[in-house]
Amino acid sequence: MSTISSIRASTIALASVGAITTGIIAYAVYFDHKRRTDPEFRKALKRESRKEARAAKEEAEAHGAQQKEAIKSAADEAREEGFPTATEDKETYFMNEVGRGEALCQDGSDQIEAALCFYKALKVYPAPGDLMSIYDKTVPKPVLDILAEMIASDPSFPVGPGGSRGPSSESGIDG
Repeated sequence: MSTISSIRASTIALASVGAITTGIIAYAVYFDHKRRTDPEFRKALKRESRKEARAAKEEAEAHGAQQKEAIKSAADEAREEGFPTATEDKETYFMNEVGRGEALCQDGSDQIEAALCFYKALKVYPAPGDLMSIYDKTVPKPVLDILAEMIASDPSFPVGPGGSRGPSSESGIDG
C-alpha cells in the first residue's frame, strides 16, 4: 500500500511540474504572438521601454549631479582646512596623503575620499604637472576622473606649462 501511495505522490508531483511548465511555455508563445501581431501591444511595449529608459537616465543624471556636488564640497573643505607651508611639513603631509589615497584605492570603499587624498598631495607637491603624469599611470580611472573634477573646481590651482605653479615661481614652491 505504501508503494502505491508513493507512486501516486510522485505521479502527482510530476503532473504538477508538467502543468506548470506547459503554462509557462503557453504564456511565452502567447506573448510572442501578441508582440508580433498586435500593433497596439507593440506600441505599449515601446512606450513602457522608453518610459523606463527615461527614468533611468533621469536617475543617473541626478546621481551624477549629487556626486559632482559632493566632489566640489570635499575640495572646498580641503581648501578651507588649508595646507602646510613649511617644506618638511609638506613632505610629511604629501607622503601621508598619498599613502591614504593608495590604501583607499586598494579597498575601493570611497573613491571620493581617495581622490581627495591625492588632491591634497597634489596641492603641496612642487611640480603638480609631473605628479599628474604619475597619477595617470598609477591611479584607477574612476578616482582620476574625480580628481580631475576637484582640480577643475579649484580656481586657485594654476598648473601652467611644464607643471609649474605659474610664471613667477621657478621651484614651484610658494614662499
